[in-house]
Amino acid sequence: MAIVFPASLGRFTVPSRAQVRLRVSASANQSTFRRDSVDWVKETSSFFEEDKRPIMLFDGVCNLCNGGVKFVKDHDRNRSIRFEALQSETGKKLLMRSGRAPDDISSVVLVEKDRSYIKSEAVLKIMNYIDLPFPQLAFFIQFAPLFVRDFLYENVANNRYAMFGRSDSCEI
Repeated sequence: MAIVFPASLGRFTVPSRAQVRLRVSASANQSTFRRDSVDWVKETSSFFEEDKRPIMLFDGVCNLCNGGVKFVKDHDRNRSIRFEALQSETGKKLLMRSGRAPDDISSVVLVEKDRSYIKSEAVLKIMNYIDLPFPQLAFFIQFAPLFVRDFLYENVANNRYAMFGRSDSCEI
């Protein structure tokens, strides 16, 4: 298999492994820098001491998100998921536990005791917790590439207020 580059690109050089490692480690160091030194996993561990169920974080003023929570509640006969608005104090702490900014309401987040999921991965994981046929549907959807799933998720999420509206306060 050959890679063909248009002549307009000029000379193309492949960076060495050392250059790639240097770029990756430099960007990783920048993105992991935090101003606070709070261990948010330890700080929020009490949320999972007595109740091990995962917590679904959602935008409390978004009509689409509120509808999604109602849908999950209706299809979760075992009550395997808890719910918390992203805007609440608990929601903000769990966002920081998940490595996100406390004011980031751009995505649904599913927080388990040992891991957090965002965007389309959170939706698929939530589908695994609720009643049939959703776990089977999630099984097939997972084969779609993550970048495609997240692209679709982000397009809906970025336009959710325009398409579905917003409420003055959390309805749940």
